[in-house]
Amino acid sequence: MSNPPNPPTPEYESSLVVAERIESADGVAVLTLRHPGGEPLPEWQPGAHIDLLLDNGLVRHYSLCGDPGDRSAWRIGVLRVPESRGGSAYVHGKLHAGAEVRVRGPRNTFALRPAPRYLFVAGGIGITPVLPMIAAAEAAGADWRLLYGGRTRSSMVFLDELAAYGDAVAVRPQDEHGLLDLDGYLGEPDADTLVYCCGPEPLLAAVEERCRAWPSGALRVERFQAREREGTAAEAGAFEVVLSRSGRALQVEPGKSVLETAREAGVSVLFSCAEGICGTCETEVLEGEPDHRDSVLSPEERESGETMMICVSRSRGPRLVLDL
Repeated sequence: MSNPPNPPTPEYESSLVVAERIESADGVAVLTLRHPGGEPLPEWQPGAHIDLLLDNGLVRHYSLCGDPGDRSAWRIGVLRVPESRGGSAYVHGKLHAGAEVRVRGPRNTFALRPAPRYLFVAGGIGITPVLPMIAAAEAAGADWRLLYGGRTRSSMVFLDELAAYGDAVAVRPQDEHGLLDLDGYLGEPDADTLVYCCGPEPLLAAVEERCRAWPSGALRVERFQAREREGTAAEAGAFEVVLSRSGRALQVEPGKSVLETAREAGVSVLFSCAEGICGTCETEVLEGEPDHRDSVLSPEERESGETMMICVSRSRGPRLVLDL
């Protein structure tokens, strides 16, 4: 008799009510979510995000941008994206005050590590995970600065809250200042400084390029879309995955992910985006060398090979043993 599949560790999931909705900037809706029965929400730390399970079948994750100490509410900011695949259009069109939405999480793949000094870089809606980070840095007595860019001043959210920090925040709308001066901001590597960046892909790529000279691990970024991946020889071939909890061995065929293969075999696995950007399906690697294809893990985490995102990552060898 085969062993029954192991259920994934449960996450908090509940229907929450949109208690407040504010059009805080051009194209940005800021939603405050509360439990309809007034129950406290799970704790979270700066950098965390939650999943919205939308009625149109889509799952989208949004960074929490409120106060981690306030367990009565979660706050998110959602940008209306003209080329939306349905997520932002649904939020902007359907989630008005009083509406209910199914929520799962929180989850944190962009955690703020302790440091004496921080440089934060945010582009557009990328300010959402950074906002609670700078509050935490301020409370910890750390030295920090924020460089915040956007298309126009009217498109940049939370300017009123950021104004309280004075000269520590540099607001640089592109129509007033041009592109962000990353060379001046990041030009001098510092072993005691961590750099956190969130925003559109061109900004992330530019910051990554400037931080190549910085100490290993100094830069952490969060992406809203999967990094463009190039095919590899490892991706073309089949490989075996052994599920350590049951001892089952599964063959992952070309063109199929570990996640798809496991689910087809009846293994219950938590997942969300299936694009390698949310971190939900992160799984411990017990043996073998993963071929990382995600947009979550840092270079150091990839090098360690301790975990992998099974929705997109594959194997560099013929066999992987996973904690599933």
